[in-house]
Amino acid sequence: MKPIWIVDDDQSIRFVLERALQRDGLDTRSFTQANDVLAALGNASPSELPSVLVSDIRMPGVNGLELLSKVKARQPDLPIIIMTAYSDLDSAVSAFQGGAFEYLAKPFDVNNAIELVRRAFEQSVATPDEATAHTATPEMLGQAPAMQELFRAIGRLSQSHVTVLITGESGTGKELVAKALHKHSPRSDGPFVAINTAAIPKDLLESELFGHERGAFTGAQAMRRGRFEQADGGTLFLDEIGDMPFDLQTRLLRVLSEGSFYRVGGHSAIKVQVRVIAATHQDLEQRVAQGHFREDLFHRLNVIRLRIPALRERLDDVPVLIRHFLQVSATQLGVEAKRLSPAAMRVLSGFSFPGNVRQLENLCHWLTVMAPGQVVDVKDLPPEVRDQGRIASLAFETDVPAEDGAPKRYESDTTAPRNGMGSPWTDMVQAEAAALLNASQPDVWDQLTQKFESALITAAIAHTKGRRVDAANKLGIGRNTITRKIQDLGLRDVLRDLR
Repeated sequence: MKPIWIVDDDQSIRFVLERALQRDGLDTRSFTQANDVLAALGNASPSELPSVLVSDIRMPGVNGLELLSKVKARQPDLPIIIMTAYSDLDSAVSAFQGGAFEYLAKPFDVNNAIELVRRAFEQSVATPDEATAHTATPEMLGQAPAMQELFRAIGRLSQSHVTVLITGESGTGKELVAKALHKHSPRSDGPFVAINTAAIPKDLLESELFGHERGAFTGAQAMRRGRFEQADGGTLFLDEIGDMPFDLQTRLLRVLSEGSFYRVGGHSAIKVQVRVIAATHQDLEQRVAQGHFREDLFHRLNVIRLRIPALRERLDDVPVLIRHFLQVSATQLGVEAKRLSPAAMRVLSGFSFPGNVRQLENLCHWLTVMAPGQVVDVKDLPPEVRDQGRIASLAFETDVPAEDGAPKRYESDTTAPRNGMGSPWTDMVQAEAAALLNASQPDVWDQLTQKFESALITAAIAHTKGRRVDAANKLGIGRNTITRKIQDLGLRDVLRDLR
């Protein structure tokens, strides 16, 4: 086992860390100054090289930041933890810019420091996940049946000029689908022009779409081509079409019907060849019924409708999307792509992602910048993601004995019949029950009851920030009952992490 190297001119710090790490089963080697570390690195055999370096930032001679730079030049993958009693922004920023694993302020809690070193050690000895190797990735990712059906639809439309209406919640990737339809169409050599009709004020939207002549209104000092003209020969993507003002819907219908329009203030009809792809997160049939959207325009747009599933409907795609976005983020920042521990991946796979793929992408960017190590653990996740995801994974993971007697995770039978109970979580319970029954599991009632109770108690404890009496009151059960349940369900370790 490669040792943990500690460098600090304070003998008491070295002593405390040495003893604590040794009690934790880790070998150590200590130094009083950075030059001794550099000399030892030059003379050490591969087995003698450190697995983790813990360094003070202010020492006589070469300081910790200079040591960080020199060691990273020799061993770029070595996790280095920087300690300092002089906590300031410049030091913290410099440490992270230099590639430090983490920044540890003195005085520190010994248990927290050892836990940090242990995490750095586990990263150092971990085998890189081959799945994170940088490879070319397609423009859209998804293995879920709904996504595969979407891909097939795009393929079928590849030789068509037909108008398409894309529906789906915000953040699901409607513009990506529109770009894919354009890229794989006969118009791929033409322009792809996008406009969000909800993001532009009503008074400006008409000019944005159709352009204007010079002097058409105050401030119109020159003729301007609108998005329809810009998209001539290609594709115009009208995002959030459900929010288009009613009077402009009439003009849009005329363009779709006749293929021509007038600029604002113009007198000559302009003919264009444009394929229109529209998108919305709203229920257009309901908008029509309410009188907010023209029925004839709806039918003109709704020639082919493609629905993009929400991310919570295809959680099996979360791992591959995470690896993709972590790699993209790392490439943009010029750093090594981070990896998720199995526990962190399970938590994220249980999160509902109300912001869909956009939220997942932003989370991966956040982890690339903010997570301390190359391997992202559960505690590195944002609290709102960590708590909900842990509850979901706790509630619906099922361990089914394998043939060799070892437990394995059983994937719920997604083809189990649904009786319309009316909510996603009850459907999940029903699917889980069907999976257990199909696997001939004994005591199905007890298994699911324990998982349900675990989820309720975990949610309540997280909500009350560890206060069990308050959690019991919120749930409507007695204090002794929640204490007994925590003991019987083995939730002590889980709840301790939630505090």
